[in-house]
Amino acid sequence: MSASLPDVAPGFVEIAHRIVWATAATVDPQGRPWTRVLHPIWEWDGERLTGWVATGPTPTKRAHLAAHPYVSVTYWDPSHDTASAHCHAALHTDDATRTAVWERFAAGPEPVGYDPTIIQAWKGGPLTPEFAALRLDPWRVRVQPAAVLLESKVDLVREWRS
Repeated sequence: MSASLPDVAPGFVEIAHRIVWATAATVDPQGRPWTRVLHPIWEWDGERLTGWVATGPTPTKRAHLAAHPYVSVTYWDPSHDTASAHCHAALHTDDATRTAVWERFAAGPEPVGYDPTIIQAWKGGPLTPEFAALRLDPWRVRVQPAAVLLESKVDLVREWRS
């Protein structure tokens, strides 16, 4: 089950970009879990896996990440393919990062890429105060194809931990 990141990351990105929407969990300052649905885009350069989320820098999100700078994201497909990443998370509000992330989504392949101006609050572009970039740096990545569940093929599970 334990594997290297190069063995796990390509399969993770394939599942994540096919499913697109992930259930994401943070922890509030009182230690209570919060879940939401996010739309990350992932980059795998052969050595490093990085996720980016176009998001609003809400007071809730800022408080959660200030107290616990971690996000767990899980993808599930009706075929029962699953992929999870447990990540260090950092909210970026600097102009250069916001512009770069905006462009990643605008130029990204379908179905993960999209025009960010479809979000009403972001009509002003990447430098609008309502737009931020959330960076996800995984420390654990897991890919579990449906065959693991349906056919008990546990040898197909791939997991990497730093």
